[in-house]
Amino acid sequence: MIPTPSAPSGTWAPSTPLLICTDLDRTLIPNGAPPESPGARERFAALVGQPGLRLAYVTGRHLELVQEAMAAYDLPPPHFIITDVGTRILMDPAEGWRALDAWTACLAPDWGELGPADIATLLADLPGLYPQEAEKQGPFKLSYYLPPSLAPAPLLASIRGRLQARGLRVNLVHSLDEPRRVGLLDILPASASKRHAIEFLLSVLGLTGENCVFAGDSGNDLEVLVSPIPAVLVANATPEVRAQALAMCARAGQGDRLYCARGGFGGWNGCYAAGILEGIAHYHPDLMV
Repeated sequence: MIPTPSAPSGTWAPSTPLLICTDLDRTLIPNGAPPESPGARERFAALVGQPGLRLAYVTGRHLELVQEAMAAYDLPPPHFIITDVGTRILMDPAEGWRALDAWTACLAPDWGELGPADIATLLADLPGLYPQEAEKQGPFKLSYYLPPSLAPAPLLASIRGRLQARGLRVNLVHSLDEPRRVGLLDILPASASKRHAIEFLLSVLGLTGENCVFAGDSGNDLEVLVSPIPAVLVANATPEVRAQALAMCARAGQGDRLYCARGGFGGWNGCYAAGILEGIAHYHPDLMV
């Protein structure tokens, strides 16, 4: 077992750039059931303000909801935002958040001439699908609520079969909103995901996965959590997500790429920002001075 690193006490002096990517809800934003450790979010904000560190929010929210969260929770301004479950990469905040057109061009062929409204029509008769609010939809994102008691595997298989029969390449992302006890389903182009978007952003920046740490908490973060990108699962993640992530990492031989925050770091509980800091220190203890 790797010892828990000590709390950050000074400034960070990275020898190479580091991109810190974090989910928002119940990862950086303390809107889950466990309490937030006092001072952890402020320490995170100080950390990402250090030279050589870059911050990207990676979220299912759209831009307006990200900005609302930044104001409500006093979050540090990011250098990049990956919104709508990886379907948009936004850059240049000083210029008003410009979408990375090259990423959009990568996604478009997966859906061909069909858009979200066409896909919704193809799935309209399937039971258990309830469209999410209009503001939660996007040009490459079709989102539904599912009853929490619904076994998702048969439904996902039906959706995938129907859409593949029409020549669409899709990525189905299923997760559970624990506080609201409702299932969530995002239908995306096959090329779109949080992981693919992060990897594309890294390539644009001329960086590799070794120059990145990702933090998440839920099912829609799993693809990154079990990837070669160094990742941290915050301590407030559900036991089910933690078990699934660890099992998937073991099968993929990526066990050294997932750190599960457990608390104790700086006297904090490992939840939310405290868990992100714990994970960064686990992967990059040499950045601490």
